[in-house]
Amino acid sequence: MAKKEVDGEGLNIPNRIKALPVKRSGPIVAAVIVVLLAAMLIQGLITNPRLDWPTVWKYLFNENVLEGIRYTLELTVISMVVAIILSVILAIMRKSINPVLRGVSWFFIWFFRGTPVYTQLIFWGLFAVLIPKISLGIPFTSVEFWSIDSNVVVTAFNAAWIGLALNEAAYLSEIVRAGLEAVDPGQTEAAKALGMNRTLIMRRIVLPQAMRIIIPPTGNETIGMLKTTSLVTAVPFTLELQFATNAIANRIYKPIPLLLVACFWYLLITSILMVVQSRLEAHFGKGFDARPVGTKGKQAPYDPPYPGKSDGEPKDDVNKINQTTFAGLNA
Repeated sequence: MAKKEVDGEGLNIPNRIKALPVKRSGPIVAAVIVVLLAAMLIQGLITNPRLDWPTVWKYLFNENVLEGIRYTLELTVISMVVAIILSVILAIMRKSINPVLRGVSWFFIWFFRGTPVYTQLIFWGLFAVLIPKISLGIPFTSVEFWSIDSNVVVTAFNAAWIGLALNEAAYLSEIVRAGLEAVDPGQTEAAKALGMNRTLIMRRIVLPQAMRIIIPPTGNETIGMLKTTSLVTAVPFTLELQFATNAIANRIYKPIPLLLVACFWYLLITSILMVVQSRLEAHFGKGFDARPVGTKGKQAPYDPPYPGKSDGEPKDDVNKINQTTFAGLNA
C-alpha cells in the first residue's frame, strides 16, 4: 500500500493520463525474419548431400586429426608464452629512459609488424640455408669456442613457434604498453615515495592493475594465434590440424567434409579459450566493477537518503554508480 501511495496509485488525481504501452512491432518482425533465416540455414546444412556428414563423423576422431590438434595446441601455447614474455620486455624497453633500448624495441616492433607472418615463417624455414652453423666465439674473429649445425637446433617445429612468437610479440607489446600507460602515474609516484624501486613498482603495482586492460585483447590474440598456426606449412611444418585434414582430403578426394572437421575442432577449442578469457577478465577485474547503489544493487540503500530524494520517494530509479574501487595491493 505504501508503494502505491508513493507512486501516486490510488490517489484522486484529476485529468490523469492513461498511458498506453508503445507497440514494438519492428523488433518482433526482425526476430521472426532472423529465426526463419536460421532455420533455413540449419535445414540446408543438414540436408545438403554435398556436405557428406557421414564422412565428417568418420574422420572427426581420426588419429591423424587428433595428432594435428595436439601439435596445434602445442604451437599455440608455446608461441603465446614466449610472445607474452617478449612483449612485456619490449613494452618496458619502450618506456625506458635509455634511448638505445627504446630504439631496439621500436625497430623490433616496426619490422615484425611491417612484414607478413607468412613471409617470416618462410625465412625461418630457410634459417639453415641462411646460417648453416650456430657458433660462439670472439666477435669479428675466426676464434670459435662452440658450434652446432643449424638443422639440429632450428627444426621445423622450432622454426614454426619461433616465427609465430616473434611476430605475435610485436603486436602484444603495444597492447602491454597501452595497459601500462593506462595506470594512473600517481600510483608509481606513491610507490616511489614509499622507497620501492622501479622493478618492484612494475611487478607489484603497475602490472597487476594493467592486467585488467591487457587480458581482453590478449585473449583475442590467443584465439588468433590458434588459427594462425595453419600457416606453418610455410616452414614447412606438416603436422598441425589444417595440414592433417588437408592430407586426408587429398587422399580421399573429399575436401569439404574434412574442412568441416577442421572447422569443428577450431570452433571447439576457440569456445574453450573464450570461457578461459572471460574467467581471467572477471578475476583481474575484481575491485574495478561499477555497480548500482540501492535496493537493486548488492548494497543496502544509504542512510541518510540520496540527495534530491525525500524519505518517501523510491530510490530504485536513482541510477547512481559507485566510484571505481581498487582492490588492495600490498607492497
